[in-house]
Amino acid sequence: MADIKLCPLSAIAPGQGRNIEVAGEKLAIFHTRGGGVFAVQAECPHRGGPLADGLVGGTTVICPLHSWKFDLASGEALFGECGLKTYPVRVDGDGQIVLTRGA
Repeated sequence: MADIKLCPLSAIAPGQGRNIEVAGEKLAIFHTRGGGVFAVQAECPHRGGPLADGLVGGTTVICPLHSWKFDLASGEALFGECGLKTYPVRVDGDGQIVLTRGA
């Protein structure tokens, strides 16, 4: 499967997240203040909180509903009982956030 362009990096302010649906899957895409780009499942595994609306600091996000905290790079739960599904993304030469899909 080919890579999928999601949106321009400029569409997500540093320190913010956005929801994007790709092939029926809902993703939360984050642009960190340090310039990193991460993609995880859109809903918190605890009670379905909207992670894109969470508080982003460094490479972590805190769910806005019940304060579960996750590492955006690994999906590991830093406060909470279960982690997140992560998706490989990068920024291409045209400034587009690209989801890298397996062959």
